[in-house]
Amino acid sequence: MMASNSNRWRTIDIVIASIVAVAFGVIFWAWNLLWNGPADAIPLPGRAVLYGMWLVPAVLGALIVRKPGAAFYTLTIASLVSVAIGTSWGWTLVVQGPLEALGAELIFAVFAYRVYNLPVAMLAGATAGVVASVYDAFVWYGGTSWATLRIPYILIASASALVVAGIGSVLLVRALAQTGVLDRFPAGRSRALV
Repeated sequence: MMASNSNRWRTIDIVIASIVAVAFGVIFWAWNLLWNGPADAIPLPGRAVLYGMWLVPAVLGALIVRKPGAAFYTLTIASLVSVAIGTSWGWTLVVQGPLEALGAELIFAVFAYRVYNLPVAMLAGATAGVVASVYDAFVWYGGTSWATLRIPYILIASASALVVAGIGSVLLVRALAQTGVLDRFPAGRSRALV
């Protein structure tokens, strides 16, 4: 699916990307409770199977808005909302959120912001997952073994991001497009989308 020729953000692009970001900032708060609560019973690196949810805004924002910076904007704002609400990771997300977003943004840039299909969404999700989990491997798990924790953690988190952020975002955009709420976006004008 090709993007429109205009890379200029419209007011509606900013509004929708912001709504998605704020909604996911709140979802992140709940997801943090799951990660640090019931899922805490699952030892690392296995718990990384839940990681993909934190990367959905980057892929989803890009698939809807289809403009340069959409992945970066949406996930960065979602991270800031998460910090404002309160998170066990505190202000580190002010750095980590934009870094993760750059992983997804890079993939859409490689395709010149013109291709928004399932394989590109999966690649964007997986790349954001690699960036996120490598960050974690150094910042949060720096004293652990590469063989038993860090490499498996990176692989599991990246696979989770490919499925949840990549495939999940495509499915969510398809569902939203069917309702008509995305009719003012290229993603909504084509019902046989991504």
